[in-house]
Amino acid sequence: MKLDKRGIPLLEEAVRVLEEGFSHLPDVSFEVEHESLVAVLRETAERLRDNYPYFHPLYAGQMLKPPHPIAHLAYMLAMWINPNNHALDGGRASSHMEKEAVAEIAKMFGWESHLGHLTGGGTLANMEALWISGLLAPGKLIVASEQAHYTHNRLTQVLKLPFRAVATDERARMDLNVLEDLLKKEEVGTVVATLGTTATGSVDPLPEILGLKEKYGFRLHADAAYGGYFTLAENLPEETMAAYRRLGAVDSIVVDPHKHGLQPYGCGCVLFRDPSVGRFYKHDSPYTYFSSKELHLGEISLECSRAGASAVALWATQRLFPLVRGGVFAGMLERCRAAAVKLYDKLSADSRFVTAFPPELDIVIWAPKRGKVSEISRASAAMFEAAAERELHLALAALPVKFFEGPMAGVERDGETVTCLRSCLMKPEHLDWVDKIYEIIGDLAG
Repeated sequence: MKLDKRGIPLLEEAVRVLEEGFSHLPDVSFEVEHESLVAVLRETAERLRDNYPYFHPLYAGQMLKPPHPIAHLAYMLAMWINPNNHALDGGRASSHMEKEAVAEIAKMFGWESHLGHLTGGGTLANMEALWISGLLAPGKLIVASEQAHYTHNRLTQVLKLPFRAVATDERARMDLNVLEDLLKKEEVGTVVATLGTTATGSVDPLPEILGLKEKYGFRLHADAAYGGYFTLAENLPEETMAAYRRLGAVDSIVVDPHKHGLQPYGCGCVLFRDPSVGRFYKHDSPYTYFSSKELHLGEISLECSRAGASAVALWATQRLFPLVRGGVFAGMLERCRAAAVKLYDKLSADSRFVTAFPPELDIVIWAPKRGKVSEISRASAAMFEAAAERELHLALAALPVKFFEGPMAGVERDGETVTCLRSCLMKPEHLDWVDKIYEIIGDLAG
C-alpha cells in the first residue's frame, strides 16, 4: 500500500503563510549540510519500516489509531516554531489554542466552567486527578475496579495514597455490591469509574456509582482515557448511553486525544469540574511568568515544558471535526462501534469460537474454542502468531474465565484465567474490513 502524501504540498504552502508573519525580521542563514541530511533521513525511514502497520485496518491489536492528516500537518507546521506551552513566553499562540481546544472537550461533557489542560498522556493526566483527590481527602482510600488501568495502582504508590481494587461482574464492570460493602467498612476518599476499560472496553455503571456517591460522600473520578469520546456516539447500548449521560456529574475526567481523538502521541487531557482546585497548583517562578498577567498553563499543570505542537494539532483537528453529536467525528466513532458489533456477531455465531460479552464500545474479546481452558489459551497464542503471518495483527489478553460464562459451557475449567484474543477496531475503516478479518480468522480456525 502507499502512505498518504497528499498533505505535503499543503504543508509547504502553510509554512509560507507562517513565514510571512516574521517577514519583518532580518534574514538568518541556517547552515544545513544537505547530503548528510538526506542520508540520515533515509536511514531513519528504513529503520521505521521495522514496525507493525498500525495505520492499516488489518492492524486490529492494541489501541493504536493513526492521527488524522490535519493533525500530522498542524503538528509539523508548529514545529517550525517549536512552542512550549508551559508559559506564554514560550508558546503564546499555542497556549491560547490549547485553552480553546480543552474548553471544547469540556463542553463535550457538558462543562462550561472547568479547569483543565493537556498532558503528555493519560497516565500523567490520571496522576494529576489522583493527586488532587489525595489533597482533598488526605489519607483516605482510593478505589478502582480490577479491570481499571494498572496505572491507578502504580500512581497511588507514587503519591503515597492507599489503594484498593474492587472486583468486577461478569461483564468486566465494577461490582456495585462489592463497592458498597467497601464503602460501609472503609474511609473511601475517591472512587475511580472507568468508562472504557483497556482490556475489554467495558463501562462502569456510572449512574449507580453516582447514587452511592450521594449516600457516602466520596469524590468521583472518571478515567475515560480510551472511551471518553464515545459520549458523542449514538449507537451504544442503552445502559452504556445512560453512563455517558451522567458523565458530567463526576468531579474530574481524563480523556486521551491520542486514542480516539485522532492525535499523535502524546496528548492526554485532565479536566476538573471545580476550577478552584487550581489553588493546589499555585507556585512562583522568578523567570517564567513575566510577559503577561494572564493565567499561564504552567500554573495549572504539574508538568513544566510541554509540546505546544500537540495543542496546535488538536485545535486544528477540532476545527475540522467539531465535537458534536451527529457530526463527522461522531460518525467515525459510530463506525468503530458498528465494526466491533459486526465482528462479534460473526464470531459468536461460529461454533469454532467462544466470545465474551457483547462489546460496549469497539473492543471484541474472543478465542478459538477447545475442550479445556488451558487448551483455549494455547490455541489463542498460536492463532495470534498465525494471524500475524497473514498480516492480520491481533492482541492477546489474560482475562477471568467468568467473562465467557455462557460460551464456555462444556469447556473443562482447569484454570480461572484464560488467554484470549483482543481486537481493537478503532479505525472507521475497520467497518469495511470486518469481512476480510473474519475470513482470515476462519481460515486459521479451519
